[in-house]
Amino acid sequence: MRSLKHSQTQSIAQPPCCFSIAKMLVLVFLIAIAGISFQSVPSFNHRPNFFIRRFNFPGIRAQQSEVKPPKRGEEADALKLKEWVIGMLQNEVAASQGIRIRRRQPTGPPSHYVGPFEIGLENEDKTPRNTLEEIIWQKDVEVSQMKEKKPLASLEKFIENAAPTRDFVGALKAAHSRTGLPGLIAEVKKASPTRGILREDFDPVEIARAYQKGGAACLSVLTDEKFFKGSFENLEAIRSAGVKCPLLCKEFVIDAWQIYYARIKGADAILLIAAVLPDHEIRYMVEICKMLGLAALVEVHDEREMDRVLGIEGIELIGINNRNLKTFELDISNTKKLLEGERGEMVHQKDIIVVGESGLFTPDHVAYVQEAGVKAVLVGESIVTQRDLGKGITRLFGKDISL
Repeated sequence: MRSLKHSQTQSIAQPPCCFSIAKMLVLVFLIAIAGISFQSVPSFNHRPNFFIRRFNFPGIRAQQSEVKPPKRGEEADALKLKEWVIGMLQNEVAASQGIRIRRRQPTGPPSHYVGPFEIGLENEDKTPRNTLEEIIWQKDVEVSQMKEKKPLASLEKFIENAAPTRDFVGALKAAHSRTGLPGLIAEVKKASPTRGILREDFDPVEIARAYQKGGAACLSVLTDEKFFKGSFENLEAIRSAGVKCPLLCKEFVIDAWQIYYARIKGADAILLIAAVLPDHEIRYMVEICKMLGLAALVEVHDEREMDRVLGIEGIELIGINNRNLKTFELDISNTKKLLEGERGEMVHQKDIIVVGESGLFTPDHVAYVQEAGVKAVLVGESIVTQRDLGKGITRLFGKDISL
């Protein structure tokens, strides 16, 4: 197996082609003419909405006095063009890190566009490449609508008055110490895109209470509505019901606004997916989580994603998903593969808790990933489909882990 250092060098030190340089020059030019202003960012102890960068896009000003100022329609077209090009450049940055998930459905360039992105646009696939990309495209639409209804500024008063978060990482460590087994993050999950409805008699609060009684250290609550039949209302209801287990908001995060919203709905931790988010966004969102008192579980699927996340400072939790994003097949040996050699050493040196995810149905499965180095497991389908949830947990671990 290639060394970690060699892998990271290969992924970072790719010589840029002229086409890529041209695109970056376009971005510099757009920023220069757009007059984008970044307000200074105070320390994380300041009020949370000040942490978000504010962007101001004035119209293109006349460079000489004899040039007529642009009309209102022209300003709107110019802004639309700039936003579209910046979005394309964001995709380029993500692709350079091996991210194949496009953040939104391709719409084609604005009218009269001339530039380096013309190449390849005619043949760009406008259908989702896989289920995750389909979810992300839908999430882009949903988040835009939610932000219009509930701007970040309106969330601030709720965050200031929200109850303190519970220690998600501490709960996993305590469970591992108490049982000698990986701490259980039990998932409150009604459905999945691949299997449809998993539990007809779905009462999120009763399921959460049963999980807690059965020995779960933490809970994962699906908040995606279209594909998983979840909701933020489920998250809020579980927190309001007095369930003591810390709660992971299992959301497909593409915007920092979602982190703030999860916080006011009762989350103690949130999921960030490396297959969707480039490095700079993971760093940024991890800092927001710390500011809000949330833990960040950063999920990886393969070696390249693992190397990227290990290179980011401040990571406390890494989830290894055993599901192949291209085929959606399960292979728990993926956990062992990503924790071998230098990667496993780095995990140990950084004191990172690794969470095994997907494909865990038996005590042998749990023992296998524990031997590979995980100290927690996130399990949904193999438990939530059982008539007796407490007995489902016992069967998973091969012993009673309840308090």
